[in-house]
Amino acid sequence: MMTSFATLTYALLLMALVILCTIIKQFWCKSGKGKSEPLPLPPGPASWPVVGCAPHMVWNKPTARWILRWMEEMDTGIACFRIGNTHVITVTDPKIAQEFLKKQDATFASRPVSMAARAFSGGYVTAVISPYGEQWKKMRRVLTSEIICPARHKWLHNKRAEEADNLVKHVFNQCKSLGQVNLRHTTRHYCGNMIRRLVFNKRYFGEGRKDGGPTIDEEQHVDALFNALNYLYAFCVSDYFPFLVGLDLDGHEKVVKDCTRTFQRLHEPIINDRIKRRRDDSSLQSNRTDPQDLLDVLVMLKESQGKPLLTPHEVKAQATEIMMAAVDNPSNAVEWAMAEMINWPELLKKAKEEIDRVVGKERLVQESDIPQLNYIKACAREAFRLHPIAPFNVPHVALSDAVMAGYRIPKGSHILISRMGLGRNPKVWDEPLKFKPERHITSDTEEVLLAELDLRFISFSMGRRGCIATQLGTTMTVMLLARLIQGFNWSPLANDSSINLKESKDDLSLAEPLVAQAKPCLAKHLYPK
Repeated sequence: MMTSFATLTYALLLMALVILCTIIKQFWCKSGKGKSEPLPLPPGPASWPVVGCAPHMVWNKPTARWILRWMEEMDTGIACFRIGNTHVITVTDPKIAQEFLKKQDATFASRPVSMAARAFSGGYVTAVISPYGEQWKKMRRVLTSEIICPARHKWLHNKRAEEADNLVKHVFNQCKSLGQVNLRHTTRHYCGNMIRRLVFNKRYFGEGRKDGGPTIDEEQHVDALFNALNYLYAFCVSDYFPFLVGLDLDGHEKVVKDCTRTFQRLHEPIINDRIKRRRDDSSLQSNRTDPQDLLDVLVMLKESQGKPLLTPHEVKAQATEIMMAAVDNPSNAVEWAMAEMINWPELLKKAKEEIDRVVGKERLVQESDIPQLNYIKACAREAFRLHPIAPFNVPHVALSDAVMAGYRIPKGSHILISRMGLGRNPKVWDEPLKFKPERHITSDTEEVLLAELDLRFISFSMGRRGCIATQLGTTMTVMLLARLIQGFNWSPLANDSSINLKESKDDLSLAEPLVAQAKPCLAKHLYPK
């Protein structure tokens, strides 16, 4: 009987303790003193078991446009799309973007692994698309201290000036022979010529053309660079379900292999020869000469013991990545800016008047003029805002669990900042779909910069994984746009009343390459022979 009484007492005390603990827990949660329930993930569409949103990703091509449509319909600046075991966090709100890329950028300083990234980075030995780690730190130091530093930018000035002159010569020759110019072809090959000259000290892989245009090798090279960029982070199914690698269900692997073969065919003979001359053959005088280009810099770097700092494999992979990083942003922005401005002749007129005022008509625009060409830079900024090269920025990966905008961001999440969502956000921009360069000029004295520090759009990213070549990107973009406007009068083709500004279904470029009439408008002696 005493045992039954003790058992009943114990049970009652236990029940009372449970009730007391429940009351205390509820009180603490309400008062903020106790541990609250786990924060929710950002809002996202209903997902399937195991595969998550993968069926939606496959059915709604292109995936990026489907993601942004869903976010617009839900009126949210941050969303979560689970694909397999990966949480893909997308952002269209500038304040949230600043949290990721400025305030908590150390937490999101890695990159995702992917089939394409592995191929183009040589197995993650480069600086831009490799995951966070010692190899990334090493290559990042190489780029910031030896490749993209201000001293190196000044050192390469003459090579950039030669390519700016070649641009004018090539367009002038197109005017004489055809009376019209394919501006997509022109802008992309200007960027290809520029980065080949900076890296390899040569415009052509073989013998060139007298008119300054590309040969078949250069055309294949530029095509491979753009295809590589288009497929680098393109929601490939096998990136989220690694057991599917090799099946190539969406055709991405074939494109990546073709691009890689093109890079190997065109890059490796030059790099192998340079390594042999700079490292292996000590009898050659070239070993004791100063570097002539960025490839020389990479090859000739030494560690503390005097041995080469970079392996041949690292040199080849990093040279390819430098080329990939340089061609797309300037060429796309200038093609779109020219299309918009040809449709609005008063914008072209205003830009030309600024060049005449700053530069005059007795010489061509030079890099030293860039700080004073505010309206030209405003046109470039507006093109970056309204017509970004890609729907999303290069992805970031969360190195640990984090909290953002009141939501839980699990470790390993992929963070995609939407270039299109930021730049066309109606809560940020007045008339977001209208090309209005004036919106970027705040005063007559303040210099316009292409970088956007408040992340209302993305021209060059920021943070630990931000673009470190802002100076080079600005120079290429402004010189390309300014030389085209200064040297020629532009108009739609004879049979067209305006330029068709329709966007491609597959990406954010013009649906059709921009082809326009061009007429030289300067004294003949200013056009390079």
